[in-house]
Amino acid sequence: MSTTVKQPAWLDNAVFYEIYPQSFCDTNADGIGDINGIISKLDYIKELGCTALWLNPCFQSPFGDAGYDVEDYYTVAPRYGTNEDLANLFAEAHKRDMHVILDLVPGHTAVTCKWFQESMKAEKNAYTDRYVWTDSVWESPDNMGCIRGISPRDGSCIVNFFSHQPALNYGFYKPDPDKKWQQSMNDEGPLSTREELKNIMRFWLSMGCDGFRVDMAGSLVKNDEDGKGTIALWQDIRTFLNEEFPMAAMVSEWGEPDKSLIGGFHMDFLLHFGPSHYNDLFRCEEPYFSRRGLGSAKEFIKTYQGNYEKTNGKGLICIPSGNHDMDRMARRLEPEEMKVAFAFLLSMPGAPFIYYGDEIGMRYVEGLTSVEGGYERTGSRSPMQWNKMTNAGFSTAAAEKLYIKQDESKDRPDAESQMNDTSSLRSTVKHLIALRMAHPALQSKAAVTFLKDDYPMVYQRSCEEETILVVINPAGKPAFVPDTAGEILTTVGGNAVLEKGGVSVDGGTAVYVKLI
Repeated sequence: MSTTVKQPAWLDNAVFYEIYPQSFCDTNADGIGDINGIISKLDYIKELGCTALWLNPCFQSPFGDAGYDVEDYYTVAPRYGTNEDLANLFAEAHKRDMHVILDLVPGHTAVTCKWFQESMKAEKNAYTDRYVWTDSVWESPDNMGCIRGISPRDGSCIVNFFSHQPALNYGFYKPDPDKKWQQSMNDEGPLSTREELKNIMRFWLSMGCDGFRVDMAGSLVKNDEDGKGTIALWQDIRTFLNEEFPMAAMVSEWGEPDKSLIGGFHMDFLLHFGPSHYNDLFRCEEPYFSRRGLGSAKEFIKTYQGNYEKTNGKGLICIPSGNHDMDRMARRLEPEEMKVAFAFLLSMPGAPFIYYGDEIGMRYVEGLTSVEGGYERTGSRSPMQWNKMTNAGFSTAAAEKLYIKQDESKDRPDAESQMNDTSSLRSTVKHLIALRMAHPALQSKAAVTFLKDDYPMVYQRSCEEETILVVINPAGKPAFVPDTAGEILTTVGGNAVLEKGGVSVDGGTAVYVKLI
């Protein structure tokens, strides 16, 4: 089996912009964002400097989990538009030398999916084994949630997340011989599910999609403690892609790059849950990037270095500014602090991901009632703030019709104002992306070496052409980094001065120094 990974050249310096479709731009005044709205803002995203889009799920769904409960993988949700609209988005992005990856949810569907409706029937059919069912309604799967008592079929069906998201069947790496319902990976049902996954990917890639961000990529095969079964599954997918779509980009929500990269993915997300210590930087009681200087990046850097070594120096670990599942960065950090945080995010290996609105410091909207399974995440999913017009330019619908209530603060940030302000957060992000694009040492594949892991954080990015020293000093007190000589490429926040023997850096400041 060939699992050689052919990386698309555009990934080498890609900067992604994550779009939550329902909250980005509404063009038909129904209060919900749509694909035509995304198309209308492509020039905005390109002007910022981003080269690629990640679209959260836009397929037909009952929206019990904001579209992560897919009803039909082959059809765009009508509230967003049509398949033709999505194909047009791909084409318009390509005209601007931009790329689009879709959010692929391979682990579960909605209960309203035709496949699940057929699998609930007592009579055996083509979908009987599409999901993981026990043999008896009285038997619950070990350590997994389930739904039961809902159909003529006897048995309980495993769920992956919410109780309305039945788990698709990719088999068990180590089936329990005493539980006949646990099928192996090579049984007919799991293999059929895998082939359907290939069909879905084939369908959208043929239409112009550039690849996928894969939801919960490491959890498909059950009883797979070391991930060997799931790795083998994705290696099979990689073989298919190598044969038919060798330039399709694959980014995994896995959190274990040593496994996902072996499986054939190009990049892996550093997750905000689990042991990554990502939250130590932006989302804890004392974030590292706060000017108070009471946080710590030590455990983050230690964990990052461990993961980096597992990638054999490829460093293809994606660090996002945020996403639809976590608090907005602005819930803990002020705009000036976020500038320094972005100086870090945009100078690390792997592709950076900017969550829509983070570039202008959109705030977490407190106290919202859950919308479409968002619960506490709902406050991070409010409509994009484009300007100072009605509904911040998101929609011309009545405010009460908006998908999620907006930030109603009089001083809420907006894109138009920040584009006209050279000192704004957005202007800083634009500047930092431009620097990344201009310097190979700041891009995805260049090496990283950490020299200091507290205040300030100091690391070198290096490639054949150049070496750049990055000093990140979020704390409100100045710092001095010795043994530094070269040219200052930029400072963010305050000032930095090259002196004999080193560089002096103001508090709340980041500096890039091209070494000589």
